Amino acid sequence: MIVGGSLVAGLAALAAWIRFGGPRLPVDTDAVIDRVAASDLAGVMTGTTGETDASGIRLWFESIPPAGPERGTVLLLISLGADGLLWPPAFLRALTGAGYRVIRFDQRGTGASDWLPGWSPEHPYTLVDLARDAVAVLDATGTERAHLVGLSFGGMVAQEVAIVAPDRVASLTLMSTSPDPTDPTLPEPRVGRLALLAIRNLPLLKYRLRGGDRALVKERIAKMINAFGPDGVDVEENAALVLYDLRHRNGLNVRAFRQHQAAVAATRSRAAALGTITVPTLVVHGTDDDFIPFEHARRLAASIPDAAHLWLGGVGHVFPYPPWADVEGAILAHLDAAAR
Repeated sequence: MIVGGSLVAGLAALAAWIRFGGPRLPVDTDAVIDRVAASDLAGVMTGTTGETDASGIRLWFESIPPAGPERGTVLLLISLGADGLLWPPAFLRALTGAGYRVIRFDQRGTGASDWLPGWSPEHPYTLVDLARDAVAVLDATGTERAHLVGLSFGGMVAQEVAIVAPDRVASLTLMSTSPDPTDPTLPEPRVGRLALLAIRNLPLLKYRLRGGDRALVKERIAKMINAFGPDGVDVEENAALVLYDLRHRNGLNVRAFRQHQAAVAATRSRAAALGTITVPTLVVHGTDDDFIPFEHARRLAASIPDAAHLWLGGVGHVFPYPPWADVEGAILAHLDAAAR
């Protein structure tokens, strides 16, 4: 009876924590969501959208023009299992405002690109295949050479583009990524600290349990507040992104996470090939990254000739990085130097 009573009390405490825990949302969150939901969400897409075929796979992309005279093109490569809508609008505006045409796209298995229902772990695609997808997007947008900006998994794809199609790459910006996560000489993710992060986000389950568009918007805002604090979150922009995805796109494909992980494992080592990369390269990484430990970034920067680096003290595997103004300035300076 004592054990049963303790179990019931524990479950009740957990239920209360999930219901009442998590970050406090801004007081006007509901009003902002209502206002955004009543709009046509036209501002989410500011460029020209299109589709292209990459070896029989349909890929969605958006090409966003620069605010002034064009200085070059930036191709964005997003993280594991994510689609192109994850790029923060403020980052897109900073790039276009600095004179760069920006191309974002949904990698295979995500967003509005083909989800590959016939995919099997016995026959995975590789990072090289994804690199060829990126080149197909460059072809479709008439882009001869682009500055590649890759985040986490996208940084690995960017490395492969620079290896298999070096003539298409003007520079590399590699953020929170690895030269090879399967390398046994590099540390594995810090599982214990990742588990603590998962526990911290457990109260956000209440939004999934409630269901509905409003709850999904609130879930995204709560996640952003957990990562960056309440002052670093634009409720209106995040509401627009979530609602646009729900109305006009395919949402999140959870199978893409497994597909992308399998692609990493199935790809041959890049250790020797990284030394052949000659384009200007900037490696950005947080010293407290638990998902891709900092040692991976050190190895990556040392493997690419003359690579510059920006180490972010006390920062984990998040994007945008908390000291965002400094990081954004470093990326733009890197692009400007390579564009000269």
